[in-house]
Amino acid sequence: MRLFLNGLAASAGGGLTYLRNVIPSLAARRDVQTTVAVSPALRQEFGDLPRISFAPVKRSAGVVGRFWQEQTALPELLRSTRSDVLISAGNFALRKSPVPQILLSRNSLYTSPDFYRDLRSRGECRMWLDTRIRGMLAKRSLRWTDCTVAPSKAFADELHRWAGVEVIPIYHGFDRDLFFQDGLPLSLEVGRKLHATAHSLRLLFVSHYTYYRNFETLIRALPALKQALAPRTVRLILTCDFSQTKGYCADSAERLLRQLDLESEVVQLGPVPYRSLHHLYKACNVYVTPAYTETFAHPLVEAMASALPIVASHLAVHREICGSAAVYFSRFSPDELAQKVMEVVSSTEIWARLAENGKRRSENFSWSNHVDQIVALAVSLSGSRRDLRNLDDSVEK
Repeated sequence: MRLFLNGLAASAGGGLTYLRNVIPSLAARRDVQTTVAVSPALRQEFGDLPRISFAPVKRSAGVVGRFWQEQTALPELLRSTRSDVLISAGNFALRKSPVPQILLSRNSLYTSPDFYRDLRSRGECRMWLDTRIRGMLAKRSLRWTDCTVAPSKAFADELHRWAGVEVIPIYHGFDRDLFFQDGLPLSLEVGRKLHATAHSLRLLFVSHYTYYRNFETLIRALPALKQALAPRTVRLILTCDFSQTKGYCADSAERLLRQLDLESEVVQLGPVPYRSLHHLYKACNVYVTPAYTETFAHPLVEAMASALPIVASHLAVHREICGSAAVYFSRFSPDELAQKVMEVVSSTEIWARLAENGKRRSENFSWSNHVDQIVALAVSLSGSRRDLRNLDDSVEK
């Protein structure tokens, strides 16, 4: 089986996490040869892997440029590499693919009414229009592909309601050995910032700044937590820096910190390398996520594997991924968020139960299982296309 994995769309967050885990898992399979298209910067991370070759393509700037590049260049690449199946990992499919195509859909912004309302309230007219246009392309892509895969059943159902097509849920994975290997220690600067929060309750949120991750609700919950936990201090640990955001404007979050006098309570570490993240999880007490839309959320599995109790917004995806390893709050209620955090930190029984449930729950997610299911799906699609060609040939004869 020859696969072609198009990962040119991956630039941050879950897209990079996906490729960093799936490509080595594909390399471990002796029954698959995979050609991969990724950005040159990401290509350098992998070195030489068995049964993996990298297509000599440069990542075009912007969504429109990338979309055009894929539509024009991919067909010839698929033919020249003699690929049997195309796996499109960037929400957009190749129209009239010469080989069977699996579309990996993992962007819920196109289907989220909350996101469009949020953009209107922030006056982000250009982003609203851009998301609408991308959404139309993504919706068409669901009909261009042979099969669409979503990383959770909740999101698969959402896509089905949105586009009226069948979508297969296949969980993203987690590699415990890779995640917890010694890897890189936390940088001296990050270590210094964490040391300054010693003896505080450390709430962790792993995300770059985006609107749909709903940072402002999390920030608004801090005053109630400060009052309830006094004299113990509370620190919110973030893996982003509001002054260095890309694509989104963090002015509202920075303004909120000043208005509520919370600048010392929110510790902005900036991006933390993936190989160092397990040290950060272990240094914190509770994982929190106020996101108002999600498709999977890798940090939830990382937090569960790290035995961190989770306080998550009440989303179908969060409930599906975490189950009884989390407590849940209404996604736009800072008061309820603060209340749920207090329930967790005030009860050693609840804390221990959530942590133990999380460790067990995290074992349900495996990158090797994910790749096994994707490869099995590719084999099935390739066989179906071959059977159809044979049938057409026999009819012509």
